Amino acid sequence: MEEAKGLVKHVLLAKFKDGISESMIEELIKGYANLVNLIEPMKSFNWGKDVSFENLHQGFTHVFESTFESTEGVAEYVAHPAHVDFANLLLSNLEKVIVIDYKPTTVHV
Repeated sequence: MEEAKGLVKHVLLAKFKDGISESMIEELIKGYANLVNLIEPMKSFNWGKDVSFENLHQGFTHVFESTFESTEGVAEYVAHPAHVDFANLLLSNLEKVIVIDYKPTTVHV
């Protein structure tokens, strides 16, 4: 197995609080996506909703994935004022959250 050189994925699993409107969720997603334009180390952003048939989501409904070139880039992102402001807004609308950073590993079989 070969760990990616430098590349880091930042994954956030979220469950929005009951009563948060779909339009508010949409605005939060747009705000999250816009961080790519504001924070240089953030190279990409993707998101989606749970569509699993296994029902193992433990209440988490949304997944957000960002890509960075290094762990230092993630640290810069986390400390950036645009991220801090956005994170405070996002977290105030979430009931549950998990964040995991990892380096993608390729498996050759």
